[in-house]
Amino acid sequence: MLLVSVAAISGIYLGQSVGEDQYPILEWKDGVPVAQRFDDPYFSLADGLAETRHVFLDGNDLPARFRDGFHIAELGFGTGLNCLTALQAWRAAGVPGRLRFTSFELYPMRVEDMAASLAAFPELEAQAAPVLEGLRRGWRVSLDDLDLTVIVGDARQTLRAWDGRANAWFLDGFSPAKNPELWEPGLLAEVAGHTASGGTAATYSAAGAVRRALAEAGFEVERRAGFGRKRHMTVARLA
Repeated sequence: MLLVSVAAISGIYLGQSVGEDQYPILEWKDGVPVAQRFDDPYFSLADGLAETRHVFLDGNDLPARFRDGFHIAELGFGTGLNCLTALQAWRAAGVPGRLRFTSFELYPMRVEDMAASLAAFPELEAQAAPVLEGLRRGWRVSLDDLDLTVIVGDARQTLRAWDGRANAWFLDGFSPAKNPELWEPGLLAEVAGHTASGGTAATYSAAGAVRRALAEAGFEVERRAGFGRKRHMTVARLA
């Protein structure tokens, strides 16, 4: 059963309209959307699904940690690929109950562009169809096994106002060199402040400034092998 609603959380109106200048201008490279504003692709040109599984699922020790009510939070919703990959893993693991997923996004994609992007991953079709249907109606989607909330706005303000705590973070902004706002020490400190005890974070980035900011925020930081041509990535656990 699909239920879609508009709600207010911490003063953030989730059903807000999005101005035309907030929608990203896209270029397409071999079926992969590239954000013109940041000159960066939304997912790996090699295999976005494999990258998401390696970085965000394996990096957060998922699905082994899944349990009813497990809460993933994310910086950068993009195409929705990470959410759908997590939902697919949740269902494959046979975990009873509901997965919670909250994403912070300043420049939300049009749903039609999300659908075009996700067409590259037919194995996610069962997850994508109801989520995309819900997003056409608003930024909060509720399925039998998923509660998804996309909070539209600048994460430097919206995360501070959020009253939730995540068990795992997907840090998936564009490259720190091109989108430094999503990697600022102050924002990563807010990430730590909105992480449950024993919670984790993972990102494709291995930039020294990112690792230092996570460590200063209270995370134990580890560099691991990255995906594809990326030599390293970063995982972190709240100390």
